Amino acid sequence: MSSCGAPEQTATRAEDVAGTDQVVVAGRVHTGGEGVSGAFVRLLDANGEFTAEVVSAPTGDFRFYAAPGTWTVRALHKSGRGQAEIVAADAGLHRADIALT
Repeated sequence: MSSCGAPEQTATRAEDVAGTDQVVVAGRVHTGGEGVSGAFVRLLDANGEFTAEVVSAPTGDFRFYAAPGTWTVRALHKSGRGQAEIVAADAGLHRADIALT
């Protein structure tokens, strides 16, 4: 189940958004190479303000549709936390793979 009415999370490939004007921040939450299910993945804007949250899929995948800009993606799970910084200057897929520590 996803939070905030977000669609089920699945792996996102560059060809999934090619030819569109969408800015997609997507990736995978993992630990020890294994995807982490049920992590709360938060999208924060350049000022650190909360923008959106989804729950990672059983494979650890997550996806956000965002505006161009600088983003922090933070994952929280009972097994650890991690984050990635993304600069999404234009449309397309911007990867944010997150290793929990």
